[in-house]
Amino acid sequence: MRIAALQYCAGATADVTFPVIEALIAQAVAKQVEMVCLPEAASFLPVNRETLFQLAEHTHDSASLKRLQAQAATHKIWLLVGSMLMRTAVGKSPMSQSHLVNQSHLVNRGHLIDPSGAITAIYDKIHMFDANVADGQIYEESAYFQAGDQPVLAQADDLNIGMTICYDLRFPHLYRQLARDGADVLMVPAAFTQNSGKAHWHILLRARAIETGCYVVAPGQMGTHADGRITYGHSLIVAPWGEIIAEAQDGDDVIIADIDKSRIESARKAIPAITTHPILKPTKHT
Repeated sequence: MRIAALQYCAGATADVTFPVIEALIAQAVAKQVEMVCLPEAASFLPVNRETLFQLAEHTHDSASLKRLQAQAATHKIWLLVGSMLMRTAVGKSPMSQSHLVNQSHLVNRGHLIDPSGAITAIYDKIHMFDANVADGQIYEESAYFQAGDQPVLAQADDLNIGMTICYDLRFPHLYRQLARDGADVLMVPAAFTQNSGKAHWHILLRARAIETGCYVVAPGQMGTHADGRITYGHSLIVAPWGEIIAEAQDGDDVIIADIDKSRIESARKAIPAITTHPILKPTKHT
């Protein structure tokens, strides 16, 4: 399968972002890709938390999601929507009572859409980004998103797709489990901060590929967003042996790679760490 990863800077609203997404999808389709992958927060990154709650769409009737389903059907491609900031319950923003949005209302949710436009898999980000990376902002995803609790392995033609999102990247047990369950390609859509990206992005993505013998596809946001955050970009596709086979340039970009399952088999045969070593439990000392 030929896969494309898109890199761009999401606007403060979906209306601002969609023309960029659709133009990049068209570029990818012109190069005969069969799957297009979007980054985390694919449709928008809001100016603040209250706006986030106001703009987040309900999962059952999201106009943005329907627009992406139409793109997949029109172009007859698989579309990995890295994540969308979604509302899962009806309710008014509790911002008047608290500085925190009720976490039961919001999820950071990825979708896999097939070439007919049907949603075939949904993944809610498990690991919440609660961090201070010295960029002038404090990130507290757990304050306003409900964490997922289930790894998701999806099917796209003959490929098994492990769905993850951004900060999940720092938790290798998740990727090991996906690989042991049969993943061929690990998806890591992201909005990595510039500071942490410079230090860790390439290293962590290559490590996940090497540890699992999987391809890793990581479409990323890049640029300065409405809330002031700066995302790192450098979207990557990494082969199972750990070599980078495609990397985005600065700004909006489309990167493409052909997935060759024989390279997965070769990497795992050379170093059979996934299949030959169990996950050990610590010994308890009393």
